Amino acid sequence: MTTYERDATTLELPWPFAGREDELELVRRSLAGPHRGIVVTGPAGCGKTRLVTEAIRGTGCARAAGTPESRGLPFAAFAHLLPESVTLHRAVRLLSDVRTLLVDDAHLLDDASAALVHQLAVHGRTRLLVVAGDGAPVPGAVSRLWTGELLPRLALEPLPEEETARLLTAGAGPLDPLTAHRLRRLSRGDLRLLRDLLDAVRGLLTPAPDTEERAWRGPVPLTTAVRERSAHVLGRTCPRERETLDRLAFAEPLPSDADDLDLGALEALESDGLVHVDDLGAVRLAHPLYGPVLRGAAGRLRARRLARTPDAYARALDAEAAALARRIDQDDVRATPTPVGEWLVAEGGPLPGGYAAVRARFARLRGEVREAAAWAREGLVRDPQDAACREELARASALSGDPAADKAGDLDLEALTDPYDAVRLGAPEKVIDRLSGVFARHADALTRSDGPALDAVAEELEQRGFTLFAAEAHAQAVGAHRDPRAARHSRTRAVALARRCQGARTPALSGLVLGELTARQRQIVNLAAAGLSNRQIAERLTLSVRTVGNHLYSAYARLGASDRGALPWLTELPHAQPA
Repeated sequence: MTTYERDATTLELPWPFAGREDELELVRRSLAGPHRGIVVTGPAGCGKTRLVTEAIRGTGCARAAGTPESRGLPFAAFAHLLPESVTLHRAVRLLSDVRTLLVDDAHLLDDASAALVHQLAVHGRTRLLVVAGDGAPVPGAVSRLWTGELLPRLALEPLPEEETARLLTAGAGPLDPLTAHRLRRLSRGDLRLLRDLLDAVRGLLTPAPDTEERAWRGPVPLTTAVRERSAHVLGRTCPRERETLDRLAFAEPLPSDADDLDLGALEALESDGLVHVDDLGAVRLAHPLYGPVLRGAAGRLRARRLARTPDAYARALDAEAAALARRIDQDDVRATPTPVGEWLVAEGGPLPGGYAAVRARFARLRGEVREAAAWAREGLVRDPQDAACREELARASALSGDPAADKAGDLDLEALTDPYDAVRLGAPEKVIDRLSGVFARHADALTRSDGPALDAVAEELEQRGFTLFAAEAHAQAVGAHRDPRAARHSRTRAVALARRCQGARTPALSGLVLGELTARQRQIVNLAAAGLSNRQIAERLTLSVRTVGNHLYSAYARLGASDRGALPWLTELPHAQPA
């Protein structure tokens, strides 16, 4: 059998189960009552085994798993459950007495084992929990479990960003947003790789200035897992292909032109999925891990020959900043790639204050208040007196309630308020003549207390990328609606959008989010905000420490908070009083 069950166990501490509550309930229901089981599929590392392990915790369950090495051996996956020599008919009879059977890595089953699983599903006496990976051929007998409607299928998507951030916090404490973003980007939803990367950089984390967070800057550690994920890149023996890969690696984050590369080698690499060529002919490595691994494996002389000059990055960074500024001027802050700035920060290079301020403003307007503060701090590393970065840090800190707001300098926050802020504060009549476009329509709808118009404005703001402003407009619509159903819809939308704003705290959003907590969650949140540890809360409420932790993680998701630091502010709201 494979070792995935052991891997799932190691995820428990300090990696709690989080972010799959709905899927967990679905799997548990499939194993109860008249149900016959379920098939769980998804890409490698997305948490399939972790999910099913959680679902069967505390139950009696037989287990089997496929392996690449045993695909040619009949009934190899069930060797520990069946006699040495057995027919399919007898195997079905023997396992029909098993109440629940977990079959992991079903895409690797030998044909006889796959046929056995299929027949057990047909007979329906054994509840089956079947786990199969995406992106690889699956035995026909396994795929017919769901195509033939014998069992329902749950297709897992990568863990959402907010849930991944909570896992990172559980594994290493509060991380600065740029570090968390980098780890998510490098792992691309593979939780096993994410865990390995976090373990590797844990000793490289340094305190982020004026915060309780820690940051990681510098090269990617070439761990065993990282090398394994990149083995098919490092193992290319064709000199032309390897030269092409290295040239792409040292060109990062700038793309290379296909015409400047060996087209024969490029075609071979593209067919194997190692490079990506866009419609404009720009070429990039297909996975963000490939570049760091190839650069780490190159010698010093090779690196010196292939590395681009600092001027090339400076020009690209200026172009990136100009593009962000144009988007802001056009009232369009939808997500856009910023690979040059992200690469410079990741590598630990100095970031010009002008770029950092624009990037921070772009993030703040999107509602990414913690990222906005992080970008502003990066600009202040190079020039602690940069006025634009200090202003953006103050505004972001004011939105998030970060203590750094008091350390950003003696700035008059009132002087930083632009006309639209008056609309967000509920005083549109004072500035309506000074606004235009969607912001003027927001002021007009709020002046008339027009709930449907506020919802329409919120939808346009969301489409333009102003997530926080959209949440506020929906929140303002709640009190303007005369129809209770419309008010509930506006409130739901406001809460959903507010959760994406990294704990932003504004008057319009106050009182919205905490009301979504259950009575037990509110009780635990208040105790945590008072300073009690999970163990102390568990002892006071006669719960397990694990249950307290799960309640807190769920509460963080509903509150839009990242850790306990946000809880004291939230518990000042009337809705936060103990039930």
